[in-house]
Amino acid sequence: MSPAVRGNVEIFASAAELTAAAAERFIAAADAAIAATETFSVALSGGTTPHALFTLLATPAYAARVQWQSVHIFWGDERCVPPEDDESNYRSARELLLDRVPLRDANIHRIRGEDAPEDAAELYERELRRTFETPTGPPRNDAGARFDLVLLGLGNNGHTASLFPHLQAVREHTRWAMAENVEVLQMWRITLTPVILNQAAELLFVVSGRDKAAILRRVLYGAREMDDLPAQSIAPVNGRLSWLVDAAAASDLPSS
Repeated sequence: MSPAVRGNVEIFASAAELTAAAAERFIAAADAAIAATETFSVALSGGTTPHALFTLLATPAYAARVQWQSVHIFWGDERCVPPEDDESNYRSARELLLDRVPLRDANIHRIRGEDAPEDAAELYERELRRTFETPTGPPRNDAGARFDLVLLGLGNNGHTASLFPHLQAVREHTRWAMAENVEVLQMWRITLTPVILNQAAELLFVVSGRDKAAILRRVLYGAREMDDLPAQSIAPVNGRLSWLVDAAAASDLPSS
């Protein structure tokens, strides 16, 4: 049975090896983008999964390998909370990584979770369009006009970013960013949509833990049901899709 989602799956023996591999991919993507365009635009994932990666990238040995002055930081999604809130994706990234490396303040493009959700989504799309020099119309595949790397996680219900099952963002065809009221979480979220995510040069899922094994198998090998499994909506138009997973998360995948 062939996977429902295009992409390469790499399995690592431990969570630590997975984190190290993700860090190497981050550094390689940064090097390539900066060599080509003098900038590296990356969208970070939220939640707790990327915390180990952020922590590793902030260590001197890894941080010294990134030209941080040329890095532009974005987010794939955000909770609608103030930036100092414990639930803020921006806050966790700032505390674990951004405050520990020599980034330019102007290169940190956070989603304003404290604003009215619809306003925050509209403002973020304008920021993306300004950065990528695409004032109107669909996103472009040109170097410098799209994300060089998007980091993604996988929720136990098949969501990624804040593309949740049976909501509207996964089916969006025009907007780059949307506000969604996720009733199951009793929380508003801002998320990038597949419209802009799928234009990225590289999309990298990082999945860890035995609790993700069943959903990972469904997303990769099950029927294509994007409404039920929004992670299946991630399919780059002209880029690379990879899944980095540890052995625990891969434990239900076919041995072949």
